[in-house]
Amino acid sequence: MSDDLTIPIVEEQATILKRSVETEQVSVRTSFEEEQVFVRDEVRREHVEITRIPKDEEVAEAPAIRTEGDVTIVPVLEERLVIEKRLFLVEELHLRRAVEHQAVELPTTLRRTRVAIEREDLEYQEKH
Repeated sequence: MSDDLTIPIVEEQATILKRSVETEQVSVRTSFEEEQVFVRDEVRREHVEITRIPKDEEVAEAPAIRTEGDVTIVPVLEERLVIEKRLFLVEELHLRRAVEHQAVELPTTLRRTRVAIEREDLEYQEKH
């Protein structure tokens, strides 16, 4: 028999165990607000003034619609039977644009989202 003695060698190894632990909670709440506001702006209106200008002039051909300054002139014609047919300028319509600005106020609703965030720390105690 041999006198050899075998001594086992013991070796330690470190391991890490991980686990999830809640440390805080977060709450998110949304709410909506509405606000009645008035929107102000200006609108533009145009109206046309018509002035009838009698003419009663004989013309060889129909005059074209024309513009003089801010007046648009529209010829009004008629044919008359004389011994021969002739063209007469009966009248002219003078059209003048007038622009007026008017302030308007209209109610409208504006919506806005509000967000509230709350954090709550949780008591964490490690168990041994």
